Amino acid sequence: MTPLLVAAGALIGAPLRLLVIRLAARGGRDPARGTLLVNVAGSALLGVLLGTAGTSPAALALVGTGFCGAVTTFSTFGADVLRLVEQRALARALGHLAATVVLGLGAAAAGYMLGSG
Repeated sequence: MTPLLVAAGALIGAPLRLLVIRLAARGGRDPARGTLLVNVAGSALLGVLLGTAGTSPAALALVGTGFCGAVTTFSTFGADVLRLVEQRALARALGHLAATVVLGLGAAAAGYMLGSG
């Protein structure tokens, strides 16, 4: 049952990530903004879920592992940083790197506190 819950969550999370990143890139804008958005939002949601007492294993599988695992993306984040470095946009690459780490961890911590509050 658990693998099916993970797959069901991922079935929603992965296309949502693609949609958000593509919308963020419209008009020639940097798709890294969409990657940042999904990573921060997914981290916050996972924090809430983990902070909430009594969250069922099924909910953790469906939302935590499936949805949050698929909507967030470390590989695209890494590719965005490398692309910016290759474009010689070092300041933007470092800014994106720092923003993702700081905002992602902050969102997860805030979500956890909200969930446990």
